[in-house]
Amino acid sequence: MQRREFITLIGSAAAAWPLAARSQQGERVPRIGMLLPATADDSEYPTLVNAFVRGLQQFGWADGRNVRIDIRWAGGGADSNRRYAAELVTLAPDVIVAAGNSSAGPLLQATRTIPIVFTIVPDPVGAGLVDSLARPGGNATGFTSFAYDIGGKWLELLKEIAPRVTRAAVIRDSATTAGVGQWSAIQTAAPSFGMEASPINLRDARELERSVATFARSANGGLIVTSSGLAISHRDTIVMQAAKHRIPAVYYSRAFVAAGGLISYGSDRVAQFRSVAGYVDRILKGEKPADLPVQAPTKYELVINLKSAKALGLAVPTSLFSRADEVIE
Repeated sequence: MQRREFITLIGSAAAAWPLAARSQQGERVPRIGMLLPATADDSEYPTLVNAFVRGLQQFGWADGRNVRIDIRWAGGGADSNRRYAAELVTLAPDVIVAAGNSSAGPLLQATRTIPIVFTIVPDPVGAGLVDSLARPGGNATGFTSFAYDIGGKWLELLKEIAPRVTRAAVIRDSATTAGVGQWSAIQTAAPSFGMEASPINLRDARELERSVATFARSANGGLIVTSSGLAISHRDTIVMQAAKHRIPAVYYSRAFVAAGGLISYGSDRVAQFRSVAGYVDRILKGEKPADLPVQAPTKYELVINLKSAKALGLAVPTSLFSRADEVIE
C-alpha cells in the first residue's frame, strides 16, 4: 500500500468517526491503541498497519464504524516511546497493539491492566513481557519475530553471498534485551563460519557513520543488522553507509532491502500484523491475554536486491537465488 493511500484511509476513518459515534446513539465503541517504532511516513509501517486494519475487517471490525483505532508513531526513540505509551494508556483503550520490544516494554511499565498484543518481539520471556510462551500470565501476549539462533542463518547468508567475508560487524541496540541476545547468538556462531564478529552499538547517526567507516578500513568485512526500533529509525543511514563503504550486509527485514540493502531474512511482518488482528478480535470479544499463548512465526522470507549485489560486484549464487521469496531488480 502506498503512503498516500494509507493516509487517505486513516484520514477518511478519522473523518467518519464523529458520524459513526453519533450513530451509535450513546453506545460505547471499542477502542484500539497502536504504538509503533516508526514515523507516519515510514516506508514499511503504513503497509503493516493496513494489514492489521484489513485483518480486523475480516472479523467484522471497521475503523470509524464499530471500532476506533488510535495510532501513536514513536519513531524508535526511548523517550517518545515512554511518552506515547503513557498517552495511550490515559485514553483507556480496550486493547493496545505494540510493535517490538521498544513499544511493548514502555506499555507494560505504564499499565498492568489494559490488554496488550505485541508483535515483532524476539524474546518476550527474556524481556519480561510474559511469564512463559504457553501461559503469558499477565496482561500481554502476542507474536515472536524469531528465535535468537536465526543469527546463525544471517551469518550463513552473508558467507554464501560474499564468500570472502571473514569479519562481521553486528549493528545492535545494546540497551535492549533483544539487542544483547541477538549479538550473543551471532558471536557464538561466528567461528563455525570462519568469521570474527564485533559489535557496533546503535545510538545515533553520527556514531553509526564513524563506526562503520572505521570497520570498513580493513578488508573482507560484512555487516549484520539486528532487529530494533533504532534500526528502523536509522534504516536509510544504515543502508547508505553499507553502500558507501561497499560492505555486503544482511538485514532482518525486507524493508531494508527495499530501501537498497543487499539481502534480508526474517519473519513475514505483513502476515504477523494480520495475525495480531485475530488476537485483538478475541480480546474485544472477552478473552484474556493471559489465556492466549504467544505464537511463533509461521512464515519466513528471503529477499535479495540484485541491483545492490551488482553494485558490490557480487554474483548471487544460483542456490541462493532459487531459495529467494522475492528478488528486487
